[in-house]
Amino acid sequence: MATTKRDYYQVLGVERSASEAAIKKAFRRLARELHPDVNAHDPEAEEKFKEAAEAYEVLSDRERRETYDRFGHEGLRTGGFEPGAGFGSFQDIFDAIFGGGDPFGFGRGSGAGADVAAVVELELEDVREEQVREVSFEAVSVCERCRGNGAEPGTPIETCPKCGGAGQLREVSSSIFGQVVRAMPCERCGGDGRIPETPCERCGGAGRVTEMRTWEVEIPAGIEDGQRVRIAGAGHAGAAAGRQGDLYVEVRIDADERLTRQGTELIARAEVPVTTAIVGGEVFVPTLEGEVAIEVPPGTQHGDITRLSGRGLPPLRGGRRGDQHVVFELVVPTDLDPEQREAAERLAEALGEGQPSPRR
Repeated sequence: MATTKRDYYQVLGVERSASEAAIKKAFRRLARELHPDVNAHDPEAEEKFKEAAEAYEVLSDRERRETYDRFGHEGLRTGGFEPGAGFGSFQDIFDAIFGGGDPFGFGRGSGAGADVAAVVELELEDVREEQVREVSFEAVSVCERCRGNGAEPGTPIETCPKCGGAGQLREVSSSIFGQVVRAMPCERCGGDGRIPETPCERCGGAGRVTEMRTWEVEIPAGIEDGQRVRIAGAGHAGAAAGRQGDLYVEVRIDADERLTRQGTELIARAEVPVTTAIVGGEVFVPTLEGEVAIEVPPGTQHGDITRLSGRGLPPLRGGRRGDQHVVFELVVPTDLDPEQREAAERLAEALGEGQPSPRR
């Protein structure tokens, strides 16, 4: 069964009357959002980008756009044009549309170091205040022995014979957008343009080594489960003069069985004996600071809610803590002995809660 294509204007998020400039601007925005360097966590990013590229391919061409406006997707196919038929990989499309290079400044093709991911686990009570945690992870670092040039100290470095010192190899190919010249890092020298005559003993000529690294991470108060903290420049070392990657620390907050979180608000449940609900009294409830006694007003009903001001969590960017809400849950005893049952019946009689009269 064929998959129904989405409307191209909807894909790009523009009106049907949008100008060529607006269409181009919308596509560049989507391309930035779906770029692999910022969207590696989304396995569907490439397919989403292909869909956006297909929409742009049609709407940026005046003749194809007129055909699509009049006859839709079927009209394009009837006219012998199959949008997206020549799409290859993400990078092929990216290079074809933007002419290669790095139009958004993400550092691709410049030997930039890759990002590193790590995880920190917290308890719910830790979220009240800023935390400092150590994380350990494997990362690529510049080799200290050769200082990153890949050569054994004191030995010469030669110009790469494959790329002639350019560090890049150019490849010409045809695509749906015409002839495309694509520059790729030279595989012989890794994009550096030079190769050591005698490779470094420690890194084997790579100029980089993989090692364990420990980093102190400041985690702000009020952070949510699944949010990430970015530490710029703490990731893998880049090749040649490429910038260092970043470290992304994902924060996982263990669920607390006693407290339910809703943003800065907390919800707890307090079991209240029926007699306490009738005459009033106190019960203990859990909070982030430990158990506290709260008042149960006389006549409390099942599901009634009271509030503990300032007992919740702070907002992420600072400010007053939220509140904790306590839901009263009445507990009815089920294993009364004869004496207790007799007392309960006397109470029911005194309250006028005897056997109900038959309905007419």
